[in-house]
Amino acid sequence: MMKIGVTGHQRLDNATDWNWVEAIICQELDTIQGPVTAISSLAIGADQLFASLVMHRGGHVYAVIPFTGYERTFSPSHIETYHSILSKAISVEVLQTQGTDEDAYLAAGKRIVELADLIFAVWNGKPSRGKGGTADIVAYAIGKKIPLIHINPVDRTVTRKQDTNYYSS
Repeated sequence: MMKIGVTGHQRLDNATDWNWVEAIICQELDTIQGPVTAISSLAIGADQLFASLVMHRGGHVYAVIPFTGYERTFSPSHIETYHSILSKAISVEVLQTQGTDEDAYLAAGKRIVELADLIFAVWNGKPSRGKGGTADIVAYAIGKKIPLIHINPVDRTVTRKQDTNYYSS
């Protein structure tokens, strides 16, 4: 069972970029043999898209929820999708991180990396806007030498960071 973690943007400047991201995730998932478990915090955007695509292919979801009451961070238009995916998860881990919501997001991202064999990162390549953002999780995955597929929705590139030479640069 391949365990694939996801980190990525909740919103993109150009909403049509989500179609490209979805197509790339599907292509990448098609190359993986056997069953897949998506490890996700189920945030809107990349997390929910990835989890949904894995489930659609017969895979499973392992949810890493940053904190109790996480639902309060969702708008009414996004809460239904969150609950739908969460209800189908094979496992739900709710973290008990001390500190701010951002501290909990960082802890959840790190936990996803720790559980994963591979990370899909839907990321524009820029620094995080807040603690625990995509750039922080990508840096953590690289530091842990977890293979990573960087899907950049801005310049529409896909980069595989699996080579050990990458990690030393």
